[in-house]
Amino acid sequence: MSEEHVDAGETEPRDGAVDPAERRPDRPPIAGLLETLSVKRNVGVGVGVGVALAVVVYLVRALELLGPVGGTRAYPVLGADGYFLLLAVVLASATTLFVASVLTVASAVRALRAVDE
Repeated sequence: MSEEHVDAGETEPRDGAVDPAERRPDRPPIAGLLETLSVKRNVGVGVGVGVALAVVVYLVRALELLGPVGGTRAYPVLGADGYFLLLAVVLASATTLFVASVLTVASAVRALRAVDE
């Protein structure tokens, strides 16, 4: 074996190369970034908006609050209420993602503007 060969278990770099972790600039921990961008609050708001929207849409459709739906369809396996409940879950999760993303981007813009001032 040559001296330049380094086993997978060894951590010494070859030929005096610098470890990539040492070349990286100091970065703040991810927890600080998440806190600065208010991600936890944004996700909570997103969940609230998403669930509220899904419940309202589901109730309007399932209870026919706007009147009966024109035409009839067959909904095998789950029935109409089951399919609309699944659609409500999809609507809630998509709305949660959208609202949380918009709020987080807005927080990032505010944080960048505060740094510039």
